[in-house]
Amino acid sequence: MRICVYCGSSAGARPLHAAAAARLGAELADADIAIVYGGASVGLMGALADAALARGGEVIGVMPRALADRELAHDGLSQLHLVDSMHERKALMAQLADAFVALPGGLGTLEELFEIWTWARLGQHRKPCAMLNVDGYYDGLLGFLDHAVGEGFIRAEHRAGLLVAHDSDSLVTGIRAALAV
Repeated sequence: MRICVYCGSSAGARPLHAAAAARLGAELADADIAIVYGGASVGLMGALADAALARGGEVIGVMPRALADRELAHDGLSQLHLVDSMHERKALMAQLADAFVALPGGLGTLEELFEIWTWARLGQHRKPCAMLNVDGYYDGLLGFLDHAVGEGFIRAEHRAGLLVAHDSDSLVTGIRAALAV
């Protein structure tokens, strides 16, 4: 199994986010689950990849050539795919993965999660989409999504299609259960 992890190329303001990324990377490697991610060696991306690689895990990066220098492409990955555009990056990540997870991150993380979740809603794939809500990072966003359901812009069954976990163990268990359906 391969899980695509969307997360920040920044470490964020609080060390617990990088610690959560590292914990997820280690737990995925220990569970023999490969990681597909953005390919950077910095921020949460770097913490995720380094922890998985330290445990002998498979880590596949996908990065646009134009970002390889700015985001500091990780040079120790199992595989690094350099592509021409963000569109190619997202398409290849989607193709390589069996499920998708968002860790804390910024605009890019949110955009990637919402696009892949929208693709699921439109029937372009049937792969689980999830977020790891580290220390309530996504509470405000989840509240907004529930508000959008109440306002009639998101169907309750589509909102329920986004798995939310507060720790790595629950996340992996939820994804495995969703894949077994």
